[in-house]
Amino acid sequence: MKVAILGYGTVGSGVGEIIMNAATADVKELNVSHILERSENLHRHPLMCDDIQTILQDKSVDVVVETLGGIEPAHTFIIAALKAGKHVVSANKAVIAVYLKEFHEYAQAHGVKFLYEASCGGGIPWIHGLSNAKRIDEIDEIHGIFNGTSNYILDHMGKEHQPFDVILHQAQELGYAEKDPGADIDGIDIQNKLKISSAIAFDCDVPQDIPTFGIRNIRREDIEYADSLHQKIKLIADARRKEDHFYGIVEPQLLDEGSIEASINENLNLTCLHGTTIGPLMFYGQGAGKLPTANAIVQDIIDIQKQCPTAAFTPKVEMHYDSALIEHAYVIRSNLEEAAMKEILGDDLKQCCAFRGMIYYQTKKISAYWMHDKMKEILTQDKDAFMMGIREVNA
Repeated sequence: MKVAILGYGTVGSGVGEIIMNAATADVKELNVSHILERSENLHRHPLMCDDIQTILQDKSVDVVVETLGGIEPAHTFIIAALKAGKHVVSANKAVIAVYLKEFHEYAQAHGVKFLYEASCGGGIPWIHGLSNAKRIDEIDEIHGIFNGTSNYILDHMGKEHQPFDVILHQAQELGYAEKDPGADIDGIDIQNKLKISSAIAFDCDVPQDIPTFGIRNIRREDIEYADSLHQKIKLIADARRKEDHFYGIVEPQLLDEGSIEASINENLNLTCLHGTTIGPLMFYGQGAGKLPTANAIVQDIIDIQKQCPTAAFTPKVEMHYDSALIEHAYVIRSNLEEAAMKEILGDDLKQCCAFRGMIYYQTKKISAYWMHDKMKEILTQDKDAFMMGIREVNA
């Protein structure tokens, strides 16, 4: 089976490395025939070309692996490859989150597969797990730690007692965070993964953008405040379904230090689902990185090669946004006076306390949608404010 790789950065080169250094009989049946790269990079490898048409017009190419990242030209190239009758495997969560349904429709129309295990959870078989679980169960919740970079930062801020900027720089030096880390620390990467996961788990088009609050504003004092409560802060993806109602959020949450989620360290991920008969089911492992992500891509290629049955995404349920599905109390760190916070939060403001020169306000149990909306208002007056949901046991 001949494979063309679009983009030869971290993940693309990992795919090439696994295939070219084939360690198993299945991988030995794969052959990289083309690598699409910018013209200035063509000298790096004899298989490189800079024209997508070279790949699309080569009838011997069976599978196109897209590791370009971003929306364009990835979207255009994926559609063109599917139209050309080539299977496509992608790790690009940004483009899949927007065009998942369209990609599946083109794949079905042209008798090929569109697979994307590596887009959510890196080397963790999360998409496969969701697809298998929903053959029997109705999945009513998915949640977890979907981003290794943010988890590394939170973990090491606590371990090393260092401020955010120091640990972020450390993560960049280790290759966990990009030069522009916005997608990771602002929760956008997690938001895209949660959109894809929700669509598959709940058989729906995710109806709106998912409210998202990241860790850009976190301080060392916030970590220490959580420690004083015997809790840990994790950046959590959370989506719920009840019949034809859906809601999802991405936000930092306070978790009991004895919980499984709180114990996840370094750049590891933990993705979880809850089904009607299987109950809670968790997947743990490397959620990103060159070889774990490339491994998931090669798994998809082998599934195509072996003609393994794969489920197409066919939304069956029209979901309605229901913010009441996720409610919990919140803690907000802000330098605003109590009177100003009272004006914003009203009767939902429960109490406030001082900790190491910081003021922490706690709300009553409220709608996550309402709190995310109110946090926007708080940030207009205090750009450094930070919030954390208090995750209840079994919530």
